[in-house]
Amino acid sequence: MSASPRRPAHNRPALIALVAVAAIACLGLGWWQWERFESASGTGQNLGYALQWPLFAGFAIFAYFRFVRLEREQESDPATARGPVHGAAPREIPAGILPQRPKAARDTDPAMDEYNRYLAALHADDIDDQIRRASHSTRDTERSGG
Repeated sequence: MSASPRRPAHNRPALIALVAVAAIACLGLGWWQWERFESASGTGQNLGYALQWPLFAGFAIFAYFRFVRLEREQESDPATARGPVHGAAPREIPAGILPQRPKAARDTDPAMDEYNRYLAALHADDIDDQIRRASHSTRDTERSGG
């Protein structure tokens, strides 16, 4: 049994129905916002929405026609069509395309070196003190067997 040929996108009834429903819904929402704008409690925000919803409807129609055009291009010449090429291995990024990472300046500052040595000594003294306290507290808690 042979597989049925694939139908072009412009003949797909479900896609056409989806675009039609979306466009009609957007136009209906635009009409509703226009009526809200003309009512006594209408504001400029309602006017903005009334003008915005038809743009959404137009975008749905534009996206459909763009989809159909891209699919036709891909069917007519798959080698030149823009899009992912199936089966192609990922390529590496060329060496010179990315910027070099900045390197930190290594200026020797005697005052900073002295301060870092002072901090290291304080840290070492603190660690020694913690070890002494820990060993002292374990001696107090040990029981003598006698």
